Amino acid sequence: MFENLLKGKRGIITGALNSNSIAWKVAEKAHAAGAVFTLSNAPIALRLGELKALAEQTKSEVIPADATSMEEITALYQKSMDVLGGKIDFVLHSIGMSHNVRKNIAYDSLNYDYWTKTLDISAMSLHKMLAAAKKLDAISEWGSVVTLSYIAAQRSYPFYNDMAEAKAMLESIVRSFGYHYAKEKKVRINSVSQSPTKTTAGSGIKGFTEFYEFADAVSPLGNASADSCADFCIALFSDLTRMVTMQNLYHDGGYSTTGVSFEVMEKFIAK
Repeated sequence: MFENLLKGKRGIITGALNSNSIAWKVAEKAHAAGAVFTLSNAPIALRLGELKALAEQTKSEVIPADATSMEEITALYQKSMDVLGGKIDFVLHSIGMSHNVRKNIAYDSLNYDYWTKTLDISAMSLHKMLAAAKKLDAISEWGSVVTLSYIAAQRSYPFYNDMAEAKAMLESIVRSFGYHYAKEKKVRINSVSQSPTKTTAGSGIKGFTEFYEFADAVSPLGNASADSCADFCIALFSDLTRMVTMQNLYHDGGYSTTGVSFEVMEKFIAK
């Protein structure tokens, strides 16, 4: 589908953990589309994940980086430009984590130290990656940065906990930094609000399986898969979307604009 669409483009793809990850599928499709890129994740994720196999498959170099550290993010850009031979054309920010969610801490009893870490890892890391890139002038004109969001940034989903605030901040950074980067360097920044997806991170949320089925029943097209989300990201990296920036783009099978579906109504109709 995307043969040669990204030919000649250089990128950085963060957050791939295993073959269920959206970032993993983005890397596979970017490789198939002719791009070259580096892969990055936090050192602990590299120990727990399978990134080495993806690097071999896509002929990419792995560069460990803590996305909360400006020093390590700066090094990631510098090393990536050295390895790839020039400025970066696209970046995937696929980074998010909440200790409050992992430890099943209720929203009205949040651990505030954990919450601060949630915001730093899941939202401020995007600002840091953009700030470091802009300072280094590491991203080419008309380059594209894509981050992954979720509809809990706009609506209440009790199980999503403090990640809802993180996604709301993430989308705000897309708009705010997107303005400055577009004006000065013509760099595009967008977020993709994806369906609930059976990734390692998503499946770790309490009640995920039930909600996945609910969202699938509401969405006219059904839930968007990780594979189709990767397709969408590739399109956003390409020159076909040069005038799209500062947007939160729903990739959810129509879920975000569907009030109710027949499938859900039928569950409440007396038999």
